[in-house]
Amino acid sequence: MDTLLYFNYVNIEQLNISQVTKKNKYSLYHIDKNLETKPIKEIEQYSIAIIGVPEERNTDNKGTGLAPDIIREKLYQLNKPQSSHIVDLGNLKAGKSLNDTYIALADIVSQLISISVIPLIIGGSQDLTYGNFLAYKKINNQVNLVSIDSRFDIGYLTDDFDASSYLSRIILQSSENLFNYTNIGYQAYYINVEETNLMTKLNFDSYRLGMVRANIKESEPVLRDADIVSIDISAVKQAEAPAFNNPSANGFYGEEICQLSRYAGLSDRLTSFGLYNVNPKFDVNDQTVNLCAQIIWYFIDGVTNRQKDYPQVNLKNYTKFIVNFDDKEQNIVFYRNANNNRWWMEVPSYDKKNPVKIIACSHEDYKLACKQKLPERWLRNIQKLR
Repeated sequence: MDTLLYFNYVNIEQLNISQVTKKNKYSLYHIDKNLETKPIKEIEQYSIAIIGVPEERNTDNKGTGLAPDIIREKLYQLNKPQSSHIVDLGNLKAGKSLNDTYIALADIVSQLISISVIPLIIGGSQDLTYGNFLAYKKINNQVNLVSIDSRFDIGYLTDDFDASSYLSRIILQSSENLFNYTNIGYQAYYINVEETNLMTKLNFDSYRLGMVRANIKESEPVLRDADIVSIDISAVKQAEAPAFNNPSANGFYGEEICQLSRYAGLSDRLTSFGLYNVNPKFDVNDQTVNLCAQIIWYFIDGVTNRQKDYPQVNLKNYTKFIVNFDDKEQNIVFYRNANNNRWWMEVPSYDKKNPVKIIACSHEDYKLACKQKLPERWLRNIQKLR
């Protein structure tokens, strides 16, 4: 399959690129681009592939289709993180039907994953996360999906499928491929009872906005265990990112969403990343699209600084800690990487081939276990693995 047939070329002439940016040899403007005059030939040599998807047919937030090129303009102005190997494949051609777009995106993402290239998707509406997820169903991979969003996007299960209920389609049609869904930054007044009950029933994880902002470092292990990260710009407060048809007065600050994006990039496990629901029609002085460019920059910076430290690979740099519980026939094994101080813990499984699963955790989880309290992260994974 020729992946590039799915794309319209990057049209430099239609982008508003200043001469200052063009003359700056360090700017992201100078990354390799899929141009009509110079098409990309070997995608395998890159670590990240930028994919614009100007799709907005399944949302009432009309205008998101304009976002990929406008964000691209701002991204090109920024300087390249060191040792980054990035290609811009251009914008995905719109399918005749919405489902055609999802299938095309799934084909592209699965092809890129198979050659160890990370798709960096710039939407478009957030229902494109469904197309992204289908790639993992296509290659039969079980995944952890993390959404940074003010809402769960489950909706009522009887609702029609759209950008505000894409997760229901994933749950109902592809539950065998979804090991876990985690929401980071939800705002309780946007969540209905049915969504809350379903999250509890399926042992999915959610972290309220105030809790995340109080200790943002506790989100790092969640993102370290993610395969897919989907960011809805509505997770950012209106004062920081007004480019949304129904923004919230509350949400993450710009520096916080950039920190979360960098955590995602640092994850050795993560294989796809998407940024959605940016509507330039509502932007003020390009405030949101500039922030989006920086969110992407921090993701790229994270990828270039990956530690390659999953304990399954090599344990020689790890200190092992075994916590015994006095009133339970249970021990928890923790590992700490001496080089970067990142923590991991073992969770027992009924899978005879893999009786132990190692998951990301925090130092706080270890300290909690030392106080004879089972960490919530450990308990939730036990429930999923048994």
